[in-house]
Amino acid sequence: MTKISILGCGWLGFPLAKALIGNGFSVKGSTTSSEKIVGLEQAGITPFLIEIGGNEINANVDEFLEESLILIINIPPKLRGNSTENFVSKIKNSIPFIEKSKIKKVLFVSSTSVYSDEDKVVTEETIPNPDTESGKQLLECEKLLQDNSHFETTILRFGGLISEDRNPIHFLAGRSNIENPDAPINLIHQEDCIGIILKIIDRNCWGETFNAVAPFHPNREEYYSQKAKEYNLELPIFTHSKPSVGKTILSDKLENVLKYQFIKGSL
Repeated sequence: MTKISILGCGWLGFPLAKALIGNGFSVKGSTTSSEKIVGLEQAGITPFLIEIGGNEINANVDEFLEESLILIINIPPKLRGNSTENFVSKIKNSIPFIEKSKIKKVLFVSSTSVYSDEDKVVTEETIPNPDTESGKQLLECEKLLQDNSHFETTILRFGGLISEDRNPIHFLAGRSNIENPDAPINLIHQEDCIGIILKIIDRNCWGETFNAVAPFHPNREEYYSQKAKEYNLELPIFTHSKPSVGKTILSDKLENVLKYQFIKGSL
């Protein structure tokens, strides 16, 4: 039975771990919250309490990686608002542990924020030019992992993450003067995030970079107005006082290389 370690069993990592177990894998999962340990155990996940800091790691990472051949790194940088963590240092501190383990394959969950927000169509051939601190640090981490010869790394750049109970409309409902009404959406459903990762592992597709965004790009005003109606929420009010700016991210490579078909293609 192939063992997989998932660094970060949160919103995505927890259901991903359950899906992997359902597909015959043995899974170790980390959390930073002691309250979540029991939930991981009950789901059949071997739990580890791991807190990776910018300067040190206070955990038994060696045991967490022991006997695993695949590591999924799914810890998003905490760089919103006033947070200024050094995410690159976290990954740098983790690499020596990976190098001395049996890990041969790494899947790094990144973001489409590595691309600048311009009016253009984006593919994996587009040169990343991040304009946010989060995007800059993620891109640096991508390079650190893919340039390491001790293991093969596949980069998965997710768009905005949504699910039945997680959608930006809950934040936008009732707000006014929202900019970029004509910018396209670039979202992906949790079910497809899991499906894509399962497909990468199943097809042994390593050393690659994939954009992962549903092939559905209505403009923001159209999409969020419709979602407000579906959820019975107050309509968001967009302003057209400035030209809209926004990229359209394509995931054709997923469909061509992995032969992946989106479960939630229309969101």
